[in-house]
Amino acid sequence: MTAHDVVIQYEERLRQLHLGIEQLRLPHALAATVLTIAIGLFLALSLYAIRGQVSILWPSLPISIAAMSAQRLQKTRQARSRIWRLKLFYDRAVRRVNGDWAGSKASGEIFDDPDHVYARDLTIFGEGSLFQLLNVTRTSIGQRGLANYLLVAPALEETLMRQEAVRELRGRVDLREKIATLGEFDFVESKWTTFEDWLNSDTLSFPLYLPIAAAMTSGLLAGLLLVGYAALIPWAPLAILIGMLVIFHAGVGWFFRDRVNRMVDWVRPVALETGVLREGFEVLTGEQFQSVKLRQLADQVRSASAKIRRLERLLGALAQRDKEWFYLVSRVLLGGTQLCVAIEQWRVQHGEALKKWLEAWAEFEALNALAGYGYENPDNAFPELVSDEACFEARALGHPLLPEESCVRNDIELGNRASFYIVSGSNMAGKSTLLRSIGLNAVLGLAGAPVRAGALRLSNLSIFASLSIVDSLQNGKSKFLAEVDRLRLAIEVAAKKPVLFLVDEIFSGTNSRDRRVAGEAVVRTLVHRGAIGVLSTHDLELTEIAKAEDMRGVNVHMGSRDGRDPMDFDYRLKPGVTNETNALAIARMAGVPV
Repeated sequence: MTAHDVVIQYEERLRQLHLGIEQLRLPHALAATVLTIAIGLFLALSLYAIRGQVSILWPSLPISIAAMSAQRLQKTRQARSRIWRLKLFYDRAVRRVNGDWAGSKASGEIFDDPDHVYARDLTIFGEGSLFQLLNVTRTSIGQRGLANYLLVAPALEETLMRQEAVRELRGRVDLREKIATLGEFDFVESKWTTFEDWLNSDTLSFPLYLPIAAAMTSGLLAGLLLVGYAALIPWAPLAILIGMLVIFHAGVGWFFRDRVNRMVDWVRPVALETGVLREGFEVLTGEQFQSVKLRQLADQVRSASAKIRRLERLLGALAQRDKEWFYLVSRVLLGGTQLCVAIEQWRVQHGEALKKWLEAWAEFEALNALAGYGYENPDNAFPELVSDEACFEARALGHPLLPEESCVRNDIELGNRASFYIVSGSNMAGKSTLLRSIGLNAVLGLAGAPVRAGALRLSNLSIFASLSIVDSLQNGKSKFLAEVDRLRLAIEVAAKKPVLFLVDEIFSGTNSRDRRVAGEAVVRTLVHRGAIGVLSTHDLELTEIAKAEDMRGVNVHMGSRDGRDPMDFDYRLKPGVTNETNALAIARMAGVPV
């Protein structure tokens, strides 16, 4: 299968969805028409019945027709809503495969950390970012899981399990449809912070006897009211008992009103967001998976949907507490207090489990997103993960955020034969894009996803990038100091595990002599600690670092296609140090007389 085949498949699915919308148009209109006629007939017959012109039984005849029509109308609306949501899902999918995906989905900027060691340098978040390309998540919980996958490289065993899971999910377009249409409406969300805020809120203590006492007195009060209504006992003796119970309930409600009101405020957002989460758990546990990772996640939430459903019902009942039809009954029977006690008991019993359920769902959506990327990029390869020394060996490596037609691929071999590259070249030759290609594919591979390469051998690496570090007025750091801190951290980590470093114009904020000496010292320390990496530079003096003894560095360059036009780039790696410059050509292009 090719990317073109994927587009054809998606467009055929879109055609089916359009057809489904058209097929629902007539049943929807028919149900709406019948419902309107039934309501009109009911009103007309009611008017005649009031005037005594027809039997009072006649207005009841259209009620069953109206009820069936309303039910049918609701079903067609739900079906149309689901189809429209799937249409939007596939519209975005076609745009992704065609390379027109930037701005089409949440960009993950809320997860951006300016101090992260590669997130901003590699465009992990933001418009046109890796996160936005991958993001087919249904919930904010899933977005958090995807962000975590892209920001934190796990142990090699975990990456292998993720890779196995992504392979299994890769062709499951049907499962991605189910996830995309969770919940009745797109705007109904499930946010990590909503549940986290509730779980971390203050514990509301209620006496242990309160649930039993409230249940008994409420049951007794309801029984007395039924007895009185059925005229089994005269109201006079009942009134005293009923009055005493009502006063008791009023006193209990007044005593606990502050705690109840606080809980109502806390759980109101939770009540709106449990439905999508519960449906997601039902989907996850309803599948039969083969990979170890997916089976673990399904087992982790095996009992979640039933327990979440109970919470959903409690929250739904609490939401009805202030409705007109239930207001008086709720107060008389101490409904709000009893529901709050039950919800607090649920939190105490299942709060820790809920955190694990949220983590499992976050991971499942992240794996599904990576699988969707793999399906829509069938020419991408899963990396071969190795456990020996630092290794990044790629054949036909490309930038995953570029459209395929404009993506130039290069071979990279960092490991036994070359510890690092120094890439020289003129402005706009593609050096920074090459570094980002290496970094982004390392992020994808370590997350468990396929990579944009013909083949890749990859070891478990800690990635450090210094490509777009800027001054920080808030922290009082210059660009130079921020770069020093980033490289210092890379050196510290390299003492514990293999590091992949990617540096554009190392120490450009100082003079050429100090830059040469400091740059070589940093690279030497990293390499001697087992790190691998790539540096790009305009300063040809820095290319001497690759020739230093015991460094195993390699000089490569990027430049023009044939050496005659300094602005005609082919974006391919070539051996040796560049002999081209184009600064004057760029200045003349900008209108500067040089």
